[in-house]
Amino acid sequence: MERLKISEQDIINAVCVYIARKKQVQPNEVEVELMYDDDYGFSAEAFVDGRKQVLITINLIEALRLWLDEYLNKDPYSGIELVLDDEEGIVAMVSESNR
Repeated sequence: MERLKISEQDIINAVCVYIARKKQVQPNEVEVELMYDDDYGFSAEAFVDGRKQVLITINLIEALRLWLDEYLNKDPYSGIELVLDDEEGIVAMVSESNR
């Protein structure tokens, strides 16, 4: 099984699309900041029209599943692991299966 690495920018893009659909706005109207905390793990803050929404790890995975399915044409139910990389920031490692 191969592993696909999704960059921090693509994770942000995925979250923008995910939030845009939920809030019925355009993805470019969403601002996202990814975060990592030793106690709480991975999270993000999304801003739309001056309002903040906090996303936890499972929300990030859900956004990545949407991104995998619609933008990368990959199996959205592949294993997804968020990783904090010293040089690349927050990345996602996806265990690819043939679709």
